[in-house]
Amino acid sequence: MTKPFSGKTAVITGAARGIGYAIADALCAQGAAAALCDVDEAAAREAAAKLSGTHGVKTLGARADVSSAQGCDDFVKTAVETLGGGPDILVNNAGIARDNIAVRMSEADWDAVLDTNLKGAFLMSRAALKYMMRNRAGRIINIASVVGQMGNAGQANYAASKAGLIGLTKSLAREFAARNVLVNAVAPGFVETRMTEALSGDARTKVLAMIPLARFARAEDIAAAVTFLAGPDASYITGQVIAVNGGLYI
Repeated sequence: MTKPFSGKTAVITGAARGIGYAIADALCAQGAAAALCDVDEAAAREAAAKLSGTHGVKTLGARADVSSAQGCDDFVKTAVETLGGGPDILVNNAGIARDNIAVRMSEADWDAVLDTNLKGAFLMSRAALKYMMRNRAGRIINIASVVGQMGNAGQANYAASKAGLIGLTKSLAREFAARNVLVNAVAPGFVETRMTEALSGDARTKVLAMIPLARFARAEDIAAAVTFLAGPDASYITGQVIAVNGGLYI
């Protein structure tokens, strides 16, 4: 039986672990070849090798600095050459956090978060769109955040970057619909990752009390939404933000 993404090539940023890896795993399980990039080159290579061995698909793992235009262009070009086509799917997942209250937040921490989370998504999208426009098909899925929708104290830079991603998503959706390139965002709530593992017991309890479903998301919950948006059943969806937050923000 042919898998939904057989013959498709996916590019996933920040894919060595956590949400990015879960997304890559879900796409590869459905037949996609995958190019995984991360600032940790060894982890990206290891993740790619694991996915290839598990799912029997072509993969590429490499380092890429998404805040660099040349880095994005080079990675997408290498992905196309190595995996034999595409990119058909781009998932902009790479992100960092440098939390502090606004009056104590350094300019360097503001710039680092915006450069990675927002500028990085723009640069990687621009690199991928050159191929998607030529192929007259493509899916771009940006990983935003509930924080970009509702704000959060101590995260002005992170919230601004994720809100910006939502604006970028809607603008690109309007610009490239005529070329059959669909652009959407997934906005996770709190997810079981290394970041949430660092929460103290009291902080974790307080956060869980705000979530109607009374649990943090699993990375696989986010991956399921991305897989849907990348697939054939989402062929009439563009410019949308799919909230996967357990009811935290409605």
